[in-house]
Amino acid sequence: MGTIVSSMEKPMMYVNMDSPHAQFVRDTINNNKVVIFSKTYCPYCSMAKEQFRKLNVEMTLVELDLRSDADEIQAVLGELTGARTVPRCFINGKFIGGGTDVKRLYENGTLQRYFQ
Repeated sequence: MGTIVSSMEKPMMYVNMDSPHAQFVRDTINNNKVVIFSKTYCPYCSMAKEQFRKLNVEMTLVELDLRSDADEIQAVLGELTGARTVPRCFINGKFIGGGTDVKRLYENGTLQRYFQ
């Protein structure tokens, strides 16, 4: 007998961290000051982007819903950050969190210090 798996569950995916997708993610993070892996329709992504816009900070946006390789990139982000959810926000190569994390960093003045 087979096992019934809820349609809400994603099957476990092996993530090749030597793949071109993983290299793209690493290169994007390492070669840009601010990187947000996002989806255009996501309210938490909009929340994160807004905090950087308030600071007039240039962002590199990777809009996953506009890419055919979104699942592969999100799998790599899951390995790097512990979650596949978006947004995944990075400053100076360091993961700083998602939408509510970035908003909290802005509100307590921490985000601004990255750009002084």
